[in-house]
Amino acid sequence: MHAAVQRETLAVRESVGMLDASTLGKIDIQGRDALKLIEMVYTNNWQKLAIGSCRYGLMLNEHGMIFDDGVTTRLAESHYHMTTTTGGAARVMSWLEEWLQTEWPEWEVYCTSVTEQWAVMAINGPRARELLQQLTDIDVSKEAFPFMTMREGTVAGVPARVYRISFTGELAYEINVPARFGKHLIEALAKAGSQYDLVPYGTETMHVLRAEKGFIIVGQDTDGTMTPHDMDMDWIVSKTKQEYLGNRSQQRQDTSRGNRPQLVGLLTEDPTVVLPEGAHIVEVVNDQPPMPTIGHVTSSY
Repeated sequence: MHAAVQRETLAVRESVGMLDASTLGKIDIQGRDALKLIEMVYTNNWQKLAIGSCRYGLMLNEHGMIFDDGVTTRLAESHYHMTTTTGGAARVMSWLEEWLQTEWPEWEVYCTSVTEQWAVMAINGPRARELLQQLTDIDVSKEAFPFMTMREGTVAGVPARVYRISFTGELAYEINVPARFGKHLIEALAKAGSQYDLVPYGTETMHVLRAEKGFIIVGQDTDGTMTPHDMDMDWIVSKTKQEYLGNRSQQRQDTSRGNRPQLVGLLTEDPTVVLPEGAHIVEVVNDQPPMPTIGHVTSSY
């Protein structure tokens, strides 16, 4: 497995890789008050997001702890496409419905799970644009299709929404097609990508790539007790927004104390040693437990 991960990682960094991202949670949000809902569930500002543009968002629960994250795109004036973590898809959908049905029933917002409606193939790497160019009628030039925007057209002859989003740090596109065309899209990308030595890559490789980029995985680097400050993510918490879920709880004495555990990077003295995930970090090693721990390893590669 280690050799496969190294091979796939290098392919993404040097040429182009392909990941099946269909499992990402997808929620279609429509209605006159859709923006009000988006503003309440994310920590950052969304008022000025243009139609056709995407933005990364972080969700907190009512205790001020990180709940989920993802990218949401404004498709029309009152129409949004929200993505969630794979593991959080059903949880986020239930969370939105709970608030709409119990706290804001007068809001005109309709949330529909479309996770299984779209098959998604992500292509990542310096040659991703060349590959996509061969298969689409969309202008994929840097000027016409900037980072964090979405374009609609056809890819491999089928209707598609293409998002220029990167989870790895490389040039990347997430190609969404109706689920029944998923196999067709994979085969078309594989055939056209053969001249670029396209390599399909898996979840383990994606974790390495995103760790190099510095992105967190909610549910792995967070455990329900982590605030944005704990994760060094103050940059995504609005300083001007008056109301959003979890805002008040961040001011609580325990949440705002200065000695909370922080997400940091670790390097081993021997670079060939990979720390086991879940391993505890101690200042003094005794012959046997108990030993006071100062932290633990959340992700390791």
